[in-house]
This record gives sequence, C-alpha cells and structure tokens, in this order.
Amino acid sequence: MRIDIITVLPELLEGPFSHSILKRAQTKGLLEVHLHNLRKWAVNEYGQVDDYQYGGGAGMVMMCEPLVKAIEELSRERSYDDVIYLTPDGELFDQKSANLLSLRENILMICGHYKGIDERVREHFITKEISVGDYVLSGGELAAAILVDAIGRLIPGVLNDETSALFDSFQDNLLAAPVYTRPAEFRGWKVPEILLSGDPKKVEEWRHEQSVKRTLEKRPGLLLDHDQ
Repeated sequence: MRIDIITVLPELLEGPFSHSILKRAQTKGLLEVHLHNLRKWAVNEYGQVDDYQYGGGAGMVMMCEPLVKAIEELSRERSYDDVIYLTPDGELFDQKSANLLSLRENILMICGHYKGIDERVREHFITKEISVGDYVLSGGELAAAILVDAIGRLIPGVLNDETSALFDSFQDNLLAAPVYTRPAEFRGWKVPEILLSGDPKKVEEWRHEQSVKRTLEKRPGLLLDHDQ
C-alpha cells in the first residue's frame, strides 16, 4: 500500500512514521508513506498557499491553485483509490472505515489548515471526507497520522501476529476483553482461573462474554449500532 499526504507542515508527520509498527511496515516494504509539502506548488515565491476568504470573516482559506496542482501532478504518477480530505465535518472514522481503507492500494490524503480548503477542491477532487472526532485540531496532520496508523497495522504481515488485529476493540462492534500477564498473582490480585486452564475453547468463550459485558458497561451504543 502507498499513502501520499499533502501538508503544509510535513515535519509534524516525520516522527509518527519513523518508529514502532509503522516503521516496521515500511522497512518490510508493505507500506509506503510519502509526504508532500504543499508549498512546492505555491502561487508565488513567498510560498503562499492561503488567502482571505470571500465575504469576509476571520481565518485564512487554503487556495484552489496549489491544491489542484498538487493533486493533479501526483495523480499523473498513479491512480488513487481515494482522495481523502481530513476535516471536522467529515464522516466519523471508525474501525470499519480502517478495515475498508486497508484494502486500498493507493490513497492520497489532504491535510486541512486554517479555516479549511476552498470548497471547489472538495467538489471536484475529494472522494472521501473523514473526521477523527467531533472537535477541531489546528490542522489535519495529526488526523492523518491516526488514519495511517489505524490502516497500516491492518496490512497483512505488518503485525508479528497477524491475528492480533482481529481481536482489537471495535472489531465486531465490541470492546476488547481484559488482558493479563505474569505473575499469575500480584498483591493478592489473581488472574482469572479460566485463563490458566489451558482450554482454548473455554478461554475464547470467556473472552467473548467479557467483551460483551465491557461493551455494555462502557459503550452500549456500539451494540445498538450493531443491531440496527
């Protein structure tokens, strides 16, 4: 999979993609992440990519010309399955979204800034708009990092145990069951006996029961969404 990201602050994204699982994914050749500084396509020698909004109002708007030039140039090199704009008013990102996007081959992400991007770019080039939550960030870079992390770990071969992602929270609309490790007893607090039984079937049943219980207690809305 290849993910291209257009941003005015590529340095914000260099750290998240240079460590841990995402670094391993790139080292293995399973994932490519390429950062593109929007100022490469600036409208003047000063690197301008934003301007005042028509009709007045506080805040700058990212201009059509730099974004369109960037999208068109990158699109000449490869065909994108999705051109994603990270925006607070987009579709809420969840595990189902991550699962679907992990099946793509090429994705282009646009990181918004200021008051957002010129609406004409959204109308003519964006195929999917995604939000990571009902709040506003200073820019789309952190949101892009979240998407890449959530998507990248689902690519076959990225995780050491490929079945691990299947039991993450939100798969099947359930929160993950409680987990324990050694020692079996600490300060009198014991690991549930079932996990020490060596019976895989009983352990699996217990984990499912605990997932349902935890979801009912913490996020009952997930089960309602699943039933609808």
